Amino acid sequence: MQKHVRHGVNLEARKRMKYKCYIGIDPGLTGAIVAIMDNEIVVTDTTTISTKVGKKNKTLYDVQGMVAALKEFTDSKYDVRVALEKVHSMKGQGVASTFSTGEGFGLWKGIITAMGFSMQLVTPQAWKKVMMDGTTGKDKDADRLRAIELFPEAYDKLQRKKDHGRADALLIAEYLRRTA
Repeated sequence: MQKHVRHGVNLEARKRMKYKCYIGIDPGLTGAIVAIMDNEIVVTDTTTISTKVGKKNKTLYDVQGMVAALKEFTDSKYDVRVALEKVHSMKGQGVASTFSTGEGFGLWKGIITAMGFSMQLVTPQAWKKVMMDGTTGKDKDADRLRAIELFPEAYDKLQRKKDHGRADALLIAEYLRRTA
């Protein structure tokens, strides 16, 4: 079996030398992508575009913006690992929101795969069990408050109630870091 060598360094050794970058993604339209790397937290809201459909404005995923958000982490000094929240339909959830979230999940999954990142799909129940001290409730504000508790330095990025997508992505990234 031939080992791949680049610039005189074994590829396995190069991987060990890289810094770790853990990315969590909440795939909803109000979701976010959060990276934890080098004691830094980078938060990017899911990029969207607004378009008129008939008489109504509709918010859609901005695929080019999503790709650009992940491209930021293709720097060769990082060993990038991505955790994508595995979403599914839930009782009582509207058809349109279920379809939209599923669309976001599919887009993110395709983008991550095409970019060659290591990806782990994680259910809300799995990451919440670890990150929320065993609770798996649906209270988005509890997730936001827990993220602030664990990462007080990120308070300015999580201070509004509508920042729950950012909080979920941060907790997913931390879940990946703890379980990788």
